[in-house]
Amino acid sequence: MTPFGHKLREIRAERKITLKDMAKGLGVSSAYLSSIEHGHRGQPSRRFVHRVCQYLNIIWDDAEELEELAIRSDPKVSVNTAGLSPKATYFANCLAEKMSTLDDEQIEAMMKIMGEEFDDNLDSSSE
Repeated sequence: MTPFGHKLREIRAERKITLKDMAKGLGVSSAYLSSIEHGHRGQPSRRFVHRVCQYLNIIWDDAEELEELAIRSDPKVSVNTAGLSPKATYFANCLAEKMSTLDDEQIEAMMKIMGEEFDDNLDSSSE
């Protein structure tokens, strides 16, 4: 599940909106919306995120948060290390190889080193 999909599903559940009803309101199929929520589709387009915000009447900071989560929700990330040091390329490859073995605590520690923070609602236990 991607951060955007997780948040979208959370909002939909809080508002008691069915997948089918939301899909209809957005003009997409239920299968498409489900695949977005579960991270089986690529990063959602800005246009789609905007339509979601309109449908859910999400504005200002909440809309910006959803847009940021969409940007950070590409389930098939590619890292271009061309022009970087051999250590950077090695690190990127090791991270890709080991990603599935890292627990949330290890990921959070690495994010802290990079000066990044998670939304408190991105908890893997709720997937």
